[in-house]
Amino acid sequence: YQPDDPITLWVNKVGPYNNPQETYNYYILPFCHPGVNPAHKWGGLGEVLGGNELIDSQIENVDKGTICQLELDEAKVKQFKDAIENSYWFEFCVGFVGELHPDKNSDNGKHVLYTHKNIVIKYNKDQIIHVNLTQGSPKPLEAGRVLDMTYSIKWLPTNVTFARRFDVYLDYPFFEHQIHWFSVFNSFIMVIFLTGLVSMILMRTLRNDYAKYAWEDDDLETLERDVSERSGWKLVHGDVFRPPRGLVLLSAVVGTGAQLALLVPLVILLVIVGTLYVGYVEKPVEIKNS
Repeated sequence: YQPDDPITLWVNKVGPYNNPQETYNYYILPFCHPGVNPAHKWGGLGEVLGGNELIDSQIENVDKGTICQLELDEAKVKQFKDAIENSYWFEFCVGFVGELHPDKNSDNGKHVLYTHKNIVIKYNKDQIIHVNLTQGSPKPLEAGRVLDMTYSIKWLPTNVTFARRFDVYLDYPFFEHQIHWFSVFNSFIMVIFLTGLVSMILMRTLRNDYAKYAWEDDDLETLERDVSERSGWKLVHGDVFRPPRGLVLLSAVVGTGAQLALLVPLVILLVIVGTLYVGYVEKPVEIKNS
């Protein structure tokens, strides 16, 4: 970034924690809206299929400011309670909508909503290194209440370089284990042993085959016995050069790329079920620096 460059905090999506496939637009919950026609940031196909829709939150760089005053009615309270009971998470960085506190006087417990978001941004020269979002100031969800939705921004310098920004997420004890040389040596010896064993079996098999093929072709009895003893790949070794039925149709289908037409819906299906990751969406945390 250059000095005075705007840095935007994008809000993305919300959804139940126990069902990662179920996500919604962040503002499907009655949070404070940023205004009329906020800026949207659309990603690639993988982000769209993943349900990502980045919206400008229009949050400014202040020590503490009020986003809006949230007037609670029965409908909004019901929405927030449903979200809290299903452990809805939202994506700036990571977080939960609220909490469910045990209440002896009620079977459902006491619902509270976090009304303050504290965002700490660590930077090194002109590059953002780390962003952390914490929540506080829980308030009970009650119809008729007016909640002040507040936030604060703090910028802190750090000596961590841009290339080492992901170290905080790595498991250092796992990656810094000493090399177990005995295990490496044991695996190496096992590979050598298995390679030698397979090589000996192949050499004996091929030696017998060479001996059979070296017999005279006019020895009909030997030839018939050899044919009867053939098995496995030897029975179809000549079929590899035999053209398949419908050769022209097969060539036309493969030549026009029909296999790609089958591959595209397969990839989309894998993305939908979550077994294939097609995009890197780790940009939602950006703040306007004013």
